[in-house]
Amino acid sequence: MTVSANVPRRTSSLMPTPLRSRTRGPKVVAFGGGHGLSASLNALRHLTRDLTAVVTVADNGGSSGRLRAEMPILPPGDLRMALSALCEDSEWGVTWRDVVQHRFTSEGDMDGHSLGNFLIVALWQLLDDPIAALDYVGELLGTSGRVLPMALEPLDIEALVSFPGEGTRTIRGQADVAATTGHVETLRVIPPEPAIAREVLDSIDEAEWLVIGPGSWYTSVLPHVKIPELREAIEHTKARKILTMNLAAGRSETVGLTGVDLLNIVCDAAPGLAFDALIADPSAERDGGKALTSAAHERGIDVLMRMVSTGDGTPTHDPLRLATAYRDVFNGVFTHPRKD
Repeated sequence: MTVSANVPRRTSSLMPTPLRSRTRGPKVVAFGGGHGLSASLNALRHLTRDLTAVVTVADNGGSSGRLRAEMPILPPGDLRMALSALCEDSEWGVTWRDVVQHRFTSEGDMDGHSLGNFLIVALWQLLDDPIAALDYVGELLGTSGRVLPMALEPLDIEALVSFPGEGTRTIRGQADVAATTGHVETLRVIPPEPAIAREVLDSIDEAEWLVIGPGSWYTSVLPHVKIPELREAIEHTKARKILTMNLAAGRSETVGLTGVDLLNIVCDAAPGLAFDALIADPSAERDGGKALTSAAHERGIDVLMRMVSTGDGTPTHDPLRLATAYRDVFNGVFTHPRKD
């Protein structure tokens, strides 16, 4: 898929009027994929309309995997989810969110496919420009921000995984790595240096805040700092950086790991990346967050330990609680500030 500079950006009168404040808010770029990125976007859209989602493009499961196996395209699923998360809470936004998220049920090949995936792929083929196509979908949905692919070519995730009593083996594919119950020893992205859109690099350079996480740590969070060009842009931008921790460390691909482990994994993968703030829910940590707070402070990171889950026993973020947490970080309010 090539990028064409000649495709015009359309301005439409059909996009609904925003329901929220006309104040755009800070320039924020959020990184991730799947449900984790959707959680941060659902929260951040309450605080700013100057919001860019940079989405992983390594998914090889479900509808995206099937489409990717048939055509040389980016996997559309995580991009679709990010667009849906940015829909306005108006009749227009809710309707189009439901349309693009709709999955077909049938006895044939259409079963499990998402309509939104087809819409995105159709525009990719018509425009031959992945960025322009996503902008068109965003305009149709009336999104509170922009969605960009992490790379301009589909990626693969490959991990060396160890299993107690069984030794190590290589697992390839985002879906299989995300589901592994072994210990991930090393992770690599294939190709290691994919093409990155200029729009992605510009959004990082111009941002005031970068938000990394939550999400599947090895397959949605870590890939962003495994690509040299993207990692360098994240490290060198003047934007302040927030790490949002998961509500359930130690599940699936991170089985047995703690919040401290997850913090160390992402920091060790990008030694030049200095986080300014960390948000975590104390109920997700075995000791209420004491060890994680201490580890963060050792790295010069302020900590906001706050209930950001729905509180129903599931690892699900509450959009308004998480939005309040992000707002407090933007305003410099921390439950556990560093003692310089």
